[in-house]
Amino acid sequence: MFNEMMRAEIWLQEHLSSHEGIDDLANRLGYSTSQVRRKFKQCFGVSPSTYRDILRLEKAARLLALTPYRVNTIATRSGYQNHSAFSRAFQRRYNQTPRQYRLAARVKLRSPMYCQGHSGAPPDFDIRSLPPRQALVTRLYHKSDASSLGKLHKWAQLTKGAETLPERLRQTPAIAVLHNTPLPCELDRIDIGPLIDEQAGDGLAIPASFRILELPEQRHACLTVERPEEIPSALQYLLSEGLAKKRCYASGDPVEVRLIAEGLEVRLPILVASS
Repeated sequence: MFNEMMRAEIWLQEHLSSHEGIDDLANRLGYSTSQVRRKFKQCFGVSPSTYRDILRLEKAARLLALTPYRVNTIATRSGYQNHSAFSRAFQRRYNQTPRQYRLAARVKLRSPMYCQGHSGAPPDFDIRSLPPRQALVTRLYHKSDASSLGKLHKWAQLTKGAETLPERLRQTPAIAVLHNTPLPCELDRIDIGPLIDEQAGDGLAIPASFRILELPEQRHACLTVERPEEIPSALQYLLSEGLAKKRCYASGDPVEVRLIAEGLEVRLPILVASS
C-alpha cells in the first residue's frame, strides 16, 4: 500500500489551498477514511491533516524568507483563509511570529559562508527562461544529500519500478527536484526521473510508483558545481548576494538539479523584482 500512501502524500502537497479534505482523498484512492489515516500515519508518522498543516507552514516559511510578499498574501498562498489563524499556527510551529521569522531567516541567509571549502570566488550564474517540460518521476523519501545527488547517472538503479520502463528512458539522464533546500523540511523528499516529451509519454505504461510531473515555464538562476557538497553554499551565495545584483529573488519553488558533463547544474526558480 506504500505507493498509494506516496500518492496521498503528493496529493496533499499539491492541494494545500484546496477545500477538499481527507474524505475526498480517501475516495480518490478507493479506501475508507479510517484506512487512509491509519496507513498514512504508519508510513509518515503523522495523520494526513497534520501533515498538510506542516506543508502549509513550511511553504509560508519559504515565502517569508525568500520573497517580498506581504504576510497576508503569504497566508493565502499557503492555504489559509484567515490571517489570524495562520499567525497562531505559525507561531506554534516556529515559536516566532511570521514577521519575526522573516527577519531572522533573512539575517541567516545573508551570513557569509560561500568561502568555506572553496577558492573564495563566487560562482558564475546566468538567468535563463526554461520552457514548459515534463518529467517522469518517482519520489524518494530520504535526505537529498551528496550520496543521492552524486548518483543521478544511476537513477534507474535507485528507483523502484524503473526496471519496467523502456531502455531508452532508463538511459536518459535524470533531473532531481529537491524539496528540502535552501530551507529544510519535515519530510526529506526528492523527485527523480528523466525528462520526456509528450510523444514519449503517449501510450507509456507508467509504473505505479511513477507519475508525470509538469514543470511550468519559469525563469531560473542557473549555475554549475563540480560536487553535490557545493550545492548548499552555492545557493546561499545566490540568496545572499547574487540574485540581488540582478534584481531577482527566489520564488520559493523547488530547486532542480541536472547532471551535465561539467558536474551538476543547479536551477533555482526566480522572479524578477518589479521596478
